[in-house]
Amino acid sequence: MSTIEQEAAEVDVDKLMQFVFRAVEEVGATLNTALVVMGDRLGLYRAMAGAGPLAPAELAERTGTAERYVREWLNAQAAGGYVSYDPDSGRYLLPPEQAVALTDPDSPAYLPGFFQIALGSVTDSPNIVDAARTGAGFGWHEHVSDVHEGCERFFRPGYNANLVPAWLPALDGVVDKLKRGALVADVGCGHGSSTILMAQRFPNSVFVGSDYHAGSIETARRRAQYDLVTMFDCLHDMGDPVGAARHVHGTLKPDGTWMIVEPMAADRVEGNLNPVGRAYYSFSTLLCTPASLSQEVGLALGAQAGEARIADVVGTAGFTRFRRAAETPFNIVFEARP
Repeated sequence: MSTIEQEAAEVDVDKLMQFVFRAVEEVGATLNTALVVMGDRLGLYRAMAGAGPLAPAELAERTGTAERYVREWLNAQAAGGYVSYDPDSGRYLLPPEQAVALTDPDSPAYLPGFFQIALGSVTDSPNIVDAARTGAGFGWHEHVSDVHEGCERFFRPGYNANLVPAWLPALDGVVDKLKRGALVADVGCGHGSSTILMAQRFPNSVFVGSDYHAGSIETARRRAQYDLVTMFDCLHDMGDPVGAARHVHGTLKPDGTWMIVEPMAADRVEGNLNPVGRAYYSFSTLLCTPASLSQEVGLALGAQAGEARIADVVGTAGFTRFRRAAETPFNIVFEARP
């Protein structure tokens, strides 16, 4: 018997079919990413929130959409457990928990941005396939708008819920400085959610938000000396995070603070083999690693760098104090001092 025949004979058919049906579930989940974005953009979830059971025609009328599309969308949502379906009345209900997650932008559980950035990542995936053949990068600025807008919409609720009440107070003496009046650089600010949030809370301080394609690091170098430098979910995207860290070190006052917010991650791969790690490794493959590789040095820490690698970056840059100050299910907040 040949080696191929031996391998074929050893296949467990039950396990094979379990994997096949798992794959079917995965494909459904992938397609549902587009359907959630569709429901968000068309206002379908918002129209269902608190409205009680609705027939497809009623939902279509409320949202100014075509009933036949709405009916099919509702059936897909019901099959995935996003809405419930009553076969006797033929009506669909958005449960209150899903309503919070899908329609309340002030809730830390708000999810449409998460789906939007995922959809944008998949849309751009052919570019990453091409880059993977050569090892080239693909810059953050080169992605479709769903990546940029979805990123901001996903992270903003977490920042709103945690930045002022939990993360900043976890840093030694920082809140007092901000109340008195400090100079703050928010490097990699994107659309500015974190910068604006801090500026609204601490009117005596001055906040400078910058992003990488506008020369953020050079700007930070020119604007010495800072009481606080913040980086929200962006250090691992940088081509030269050690160089960036050195720049931060050089712009901080002797008693200044660098707050680094990074995705939740363990130091070893096996510690990240969970749903959150899976999502972040996927985003890292399609967004973070290509972004870093598109820049000089191209260290490509990846979204699951973990505390030990971040500590190494910080220590190599000359910081003498580093600690984990706070965490959520999705983020770790580090404090670095000169």
